[in-house]
Amino acid sequence: MVHLLERLQQRAEQFGPAFSPEAVQELRQAASQQHSLIGTILDKHPVDETGFLSAVAADYGMPWWEDSKATMPPELRQKFPVRLALRHHLLPVQQDETGIWLLTYDPFDYLGQQLVAQALGSNVRWAMATRKQVLQGLRQGYGVGAETFEEILEGRAGEEFFDQLAEETNKIDEEDSEASVVNFVNQIIRAAIAERATDIHVEPLEDDLRIRYRTDGVLHEAPVPPQIKLLQASVISRLKIMAHLDIAERRLPQDGRINLEFEGKHIDVRVATIPSVTGESVSLRLLGQQKFTFELLGLESEDEARIRSLLAMPNGIVLITGPTGSGKSTTLYTLLSSLNVKERRIVTIEDPVEHKIPGVIQIAVKPEIDLSFARGLRSILRGDPNVVMIGEMRDLETAEIAIRSALTGHLVFSTLHTNDAIGGITRLIDMGIEPFLVSNSVRSFIAQRLVRTLCPHCRTPANYPEHYLREIIFDLPEGATIYKAAGCEQCRHTGYQGRMAIFEVCMVTPQIQEMITSRKSPNLLRHVALQEGMRTLRMSGFSKVLRGITTIEEVMRVTAADLDALDE
Repeated sequence: MVHLLERLQQRAEQFGPAFSPEAVQELRQAASQQHSLIGTILDKHPVDETGFLSAVAADYGMPWWEDSKATMPPELRQKFPVRLALRHHLLPVQQDETGIWLLTYDPFDYLGQQLVAQALGSNVRWAMATRKQVLQGLRQGYGVGAETFEEILEGRAGEEFFDQLAEETNKIDEEDSEASVVNFVNQIIRAAIAERATDIHVEPLEDDLRIRYRTDGVLHEAPVPPQIKLLQASVISRLKIMAHLDIAERRLPQDGRINLEFEGKHIDVRVATIPSVTGESVSLRLLGQQKFTFELLGLESEDEARIRSLLAMPNGIVLITGPTGSGKSTTLYTLLSSLNVKERRIVTIEDPVEHKIPGVIQIAVKPEIDLSFARGLRSILRGDPNVVMIGEMRDLETAEIAIRSALTGHLVFSTLHTNDAIGGITRLIDMGIEPFLVSNSVRSFIAQRLVRTLCPHCRTPANYPEHYLREIIFDLPEGATIYKAAGCEQCRHTGYQGRMAIFEVCMVTPQIQEMITSRKSPNLLRHVALQEGMRTLRMSGFSKVLRGITTIEEVMRVTAADLDALDE
């Protein structure tokens, strides 16, 4: 190892400050203490992993695994010891007449090599790959938490688990090496956080326990050990204990929260259990500490100007519309954060409180004690607020109190479940609100959706037939380049990484006010709103397509087919 460091130090210009004299001295110390030299370099120094490890492979005389994918055949999973593969990060990828090919990213793990020799003899061929390839291959082959799972099955003590479950904290500790259901559940949550998942679903099936993550709005199944069904009751009980739920109650739905600590960050988790015929299903919503700024919303300049003008108004209602999971709460929190100054008193009533904003009074709806939106809103108005946020206008009583609040000098924010901005007008009238009250109290209806954004590492130029672009009313400027999704390791071969909102901002102008009072049709209202500068959801999405942020397919997926009928 020391010899390798000396050779790498001679090539410091190639690999940068990772191999300066000071850095090499640090690495020498780590090597002398029998720590992983390669792991230390990758963890502590910003080196190009592929370039660095391929150079190590060349210096060490090991073949480099050229295939970008490193997967484990099912037959090798049975032949190679699970614990040896996972503890020493060794990935069996192929078997031929010369033996079993193993991938490693650390050729200096001599203990692992000795154990392999004892287990398989000389029938082994070694190759190097990136750490990411090896770890992803192990996870796909054995499943999340496979090493802990194997240890649990070997030393399982039945009901003794529950004594330990009750004593553990909610800190996800990477250094916790004790084999337990606690550690196994922590590994499931860690893997979800690493994949930027917003939700975890633990779903009992007839003969299996399925775990799925929702990433960028799309569900995908997480690989799990084959016999995970054996731990179904223990895993679900652990999650219920973490959320302070009754583990003995399996017949009724329950709701709770978990406060997690992960790598120095606090993550709030909403937990919901649903009883089913195959066992309790548990859903976890991961709510990290995120920032709420206009820059992160991704508004077009025209729409941002309109929304900022709404924030400057002394009173009125601003309604955010869209289906569940369209980002309405994030937009509301962004608007409240921009208004959150010491001269204003802001009070919210939500179901539930998803994010806590310092300086804002936030109330959670509690139906079990008859604290509804309407009842909470009445008490809020007696508390001298300047700005009020109502999580959702669900009924006529709540809507009437909100309108009364707006007419008496309060700025009110809330949400509605409608397909588009104009649909918010129809929804309020259908609830029983008089049209003249809608026109005089509501300042804007804002519809939104979330589209997945292209992975910057693999997006590729796209060409579409002209007749298709005409059909969807997409005007492609001459010489402009638009992109499509491709797929790579960075984005789990989906072609997308992250999400961004598209908006439809309908300002209630004097002409729109008059039309609402006169009960004009939604189609006519939409036509006038477009003439006055409203951009539809699809138009907003297409502008992001032209900027290379998303794809035509994504925009078409999240916008209803009839939204732009009047654009023609």
